[in-house]
Amino acid sequence: MAKQPMLKFVNTPRAMPEKREADVRNKDFQEIYAEFAKTKAEEQSSRCSQCGVPYCQSHCPLHNNIPDWLRLTAEGRLQEAYEISQATNTFPEICGRICPQDRLCEGNCVIEQSGHETVTIGAVEKYITDTAWEEGWVKPIKPTTERVESVGIIGAGPGGMAAADHLRRNGIQVTVYDRYDRAGGLMTYGIPGFKLEKDVVMRRNDQLTSGGIKLELNTNVGEDISFQDIHAKHDAVIIATGVYKTRDLDVDGKDVTGTARALDYLTVSNRQNFGDSVAEYENGTLNAKGKRVIVIGGGDTAMDCVRTAIRQGATSVKCLYRRDRANMPGSQREVKNAEEEGVVFEWLAAPKAFQGDPITGVVVQRMRLGAPDASGRRSPEIIEGSDYVEPADLVIKALGFEPEDLPTLWDQADLPVTRWGTIKAEFGTGKTAMNGVYAVGDIVRGASLVVWAIRDGRDTADAILKEMNAKAAIAAE
Repeated sequence: MAKQPMLKFVNTPRAMPEKREADVRNKDFQEIYAEFAKTKAEEQSSRCSQCGVPYCQSHCPLHNNIPDWLRLTAEGRLQEAYEISQATNTFPEICGRICPQDRLCEGNCVIEQSGHETVTIGAVEKYITDTAWEEGWVKPIKPTTERVESVGIIGAGPGGMAAADHLRRNGIQVTVYDRYDRAGGLMTYGIPGFKLEKDVVMRRNDQLTSGGIKLELNTNVGEDISFQDIHAKHDAVIIATGVYKTRDLDVDGKDVTGTARALDYLTVSNRQNFGDSVAEYENGTLNAKGKRVIVIGGGDTAMDCVRTAIRQGATSVKCLYRRDRANMPGSQREVKNAEEEGVVFEWLAAPKAFQGDPITGVVVQRMRLGAPDASGRRSPEIIEGSDYVEPADLVIKALGFEPEDLPTLWDQADLPVTRWGTIKAEFGTGKTAMNGVYAVGDIVRGASLVVWAIRDGRDTADAILKEMNAKAAIAAE
């Protein structure tokens, strides 16, 4: 009888790839986790219980067939594992690195709930796809049949590029328009290299363009080309711009010299790591070297900022968050990594005012948690008389993102938006009330996860294909 390759969670403990020492990794922008070795990937995959109702799969936005590719990895059938992984996920090597698995697949693993610790799904997913690239299993897109229909996609982030990939595989002519000089959106310029090295994103961009996806970069819709022109040029248009407008603070001195938006700060850092010449970095405006840095916010963007500041050589880095650790929206894994690297967290602390111009300090007020708000989390309340001053040379505001006013920017008064400014689109298809116009990702959901943008992009591509096929069938009659 063949040896059972699975169900080893009872005797085999959970293990993650080796994490580089904090005092080494906090000096560079390389990823902090090493790669799984083949034997280790097989060992950890063998811990999967192959349960009848795989909660890992149902809690994955893409419904990735996780148990099957874990089993194939445990059996050493990596190419088959890769084929199953990429069948539902356009960017498995990216999701394996940046998805909050602790809140999604791994957080709902059956053996985790039974007390045996979760399977390391994310690390195995990363290993499978990195191996696929090394072995040459990842091929350029080659549609079996070319079609005459074309789709214009505004935004080269994960949602737009996932839709582009899915449409191109079905022979559709695809052009992606993006304001930046490199495709990838926040995967390129928002997420730091220590979480997602940029050659990983550029490699995928090259694979997509070599398959016939056309990129129109450095193209700002509403300025360099009108939305009307894009709409007239293509059979369908997908809006996948993301949300880039930063929320701001309502405090005294909020715009003094020495304060910065999180996305501006991260973009400059990522450009510098690409080797670009960036004036704001070189003149010290958005460079934390030798500075006392305070980051305001408790999400994953705030974690990216504090860990970037450490690597740039800040004298000290503190993160102010108005709730406690248990109620922060960011990944607890990222908080732990940040603490290991030298970041100090000030919980239940909120800014009241900024001092100096250029900034010299932040007036901080202590908070306590009161009754739950609409989100279910306890609302922060000010403790009167608790103010104190935190010295600061650079303050980074990481307070979340809101949509830009696209109807005004694009001169499209009929573009349907919600009261929050997001595009109003049909659930599951991305279809808007404008003829032939769809929307995906954060511009529909609000600031969310890369994996949800990928899901939206693929679903909307399917909806467009269905509609095009129906029209083609009618025309053929």
